[in-house]
Amino acid sequence: MPSSLLPTYARADLAFDHGEGAWLTATTGERYLDFGGGIAVASLGYSHPHLVAALVAQGGKLWHTSNLFQIPQAERLAARLCEASFADYAFFTNSGAEAVEGAIKTARKYQSASGHPEKFHIITFKGAFHGRTIATISAAGNPKYLEGFGPPLGGFDTVEFGDLEAVKAAIGPQTGAILVEPIQGEGGIRVAAPEFIRGLRELCDQNGLLLIFDEVQSGVGRVGKMFAYELYGIAPDIMAIAKGIGGGFPLGAFLVTREAGKGMVVGTHGTTYGGNPLATSVGNAVLDVVLAPGFLAHIAAIGAKLKQGLIGLRDAHPGVIAEIRGEGLMLGIALSVPVADFAAAARAEHILVIPAADNVARVLPPLVIGEAEVAEGLRRLDATCARFERKEAAALSEAAG
Repeated sequence: MPSSLLPTYARADLAFDHGEGAWLTATTGERYLDFGGGIAVASLGYSHPHLVAALVAQGGKLWHTSNLFQIPQAERLAARLCEASFADYAFFTNSGAEAVEGAIKTARKYQSASGHPEKFHIITFKGAFHGRTIATISAAGNPKYLEGFGPPLGGFDTVEFGDLEAVKAAIGPQTGAILVEPIQGEGGIRVAAPEFIRGLRELCDQNGLLLIFDEVQSGVGRVGKMFAYELYGIAPDIMAIAKGIGGGFPLGAFLVTREAGKGMVVGTHGTTYGGNPLATSVGNAVLDVVLAPGFLAHIAAIGAKLKQGLIGLRDAHPGVIAEIRGEGLMLGIALSVPVADFAAAARAEHILVIPAADNVARVLPPLVIGEAEVAEGLRRLDATCARFERKEAAALSEAAG
């Protein structure tokens, strides 16, 4: 029977019925080890008892009231996020794209409120991914996502990721901000060098610009710190988050300093669903776990163990794996074989990884994985690599004989 879903995804012939921890059970009954985490969304894995309890408790009381009224759950979550970051304010959204849109609007409004409405241009970077709205695909500038949607939204100047001199050259009288992912996720787990990120902060300070971080994928513990900006010893003025903060429930936010948010007064921005009691109750439950003593240290330690194991696989399978990238549990396997084929071969070994640009398979397991899951995941990825080696050996044998 043909699907009634708009055919914008090349979906694998695989569906899941339920999950527990880092494991998913398909509708066929087969179990899969999830090293994709729903693209870094299932931060606490599946059926986490604390998240389920929070969802059920709030779901039985009140789902939605709108932002015309006080929402205590949102007030608490905002206060906790600000306490755990550089920010003074939070604005809740339903997705990462909305969070980035809000960050863009906030930066432009800041410059207007500061007497510089002409400074609406934002410098962005090749390889970036900021969402699928017209503004966010325009910001990223990827021709693949822009094609067929008319002229891109103006005001974005895209330069090479990691090239500080190109950034300097792009700053002009209309420049108001710089938007960057400290680790490009969709772009292939490309980690920004410390001197590049620190240089961006200096350029912003020198030129009256705002620094915007897109941490939709890297935030909320994913890299072994609460946020990836902490790896660099600097802080942005505005930051977009989503994915992990909801643990699978649709929730995003942009965080902002008091100064950077000075233009966002009553009536300048809004959302119907964003920050409702159900979403922010789940967000608070996620923070209960992620901010608990020792949890971030666990991510850093287990991430180092996983990365070391992946490096071992690279050494064992140099014809398949070219490089291992990333921080914490945001890792990438740069491949010498097609990434789509690798992801399919991994599914055949009952482990899930996520294709990305630059021929990279992303490894984004739930943050709650332990040493047993790491060992099992490495065993299955080893078997995945062996599939390609057997195929190559068979092809050579056929050619020889």
